[in-house]
Amino acid sequence: MDPDMLDPGTFDAGPLAAVSSEEHADGTWTVTFVRELAHPPERVWAAIVRADDLPRWAPFEPDRDLDATGPATLTMVDGNLREAIPSEVRVVDLPTRLEYTWGDDLLAWELAPTAAGTELTLRHTVRGKDWMPKVAAGWHLCLVVADHVLAGDVVQPIVGEDAMRYGWQDLHDQYAARLGVQGS
Repeated sequence: MDPDMLDPGTFDAGPLAAVSSEEHADGTWTVTFVRELAHPPERVWAAIVRADDLPRWAPFEPDRDLDATGPATLTMVDGNLREAIPSEVRVVDLPTRLEYTWGDDLLAWELAPTAAGTELTLRHTVRGKDWMPKVAAGWHLCLVVADHVLAGDVVQPIVGEDAMRYGWQDLHDQYAARLGVQGS
């Protein structure tokens, strides 16, 4: 696929993922985001842990593969802006579970084989309820790109301000409604 095939004018983000939320005693919130990918868990695992693969679809560039516990740095990329964020890989259970911090956030990825490929469950814990639809919309777009990358397509990541051109606001509003988050 040509890198321009994900044209903002014709881009289809597909249906919303299954989402739910949970409030924790410390005031944090976890949004659980579930999506089916038509690729085997081993391939999806490589996409979520390999430093060479993550920048092709995710909103950050890691300083190392995320397949071993310990410190890491995830650098957010938004055009020419870059922000290095300290992280800690806490759990690695190949190829089913990965958990790491991203600044104050906690991301827990779970992969389960299905007849058609992989059920990916992402639990993203954030400091405020208003962040839940934001991260859901962002991960939605990132995983659309990841699906293309896993299929062998050459596409550009949809991250940062560029996500607005690909329907981020509409996805945000739809996820906000599903999660019961008003005014975020």
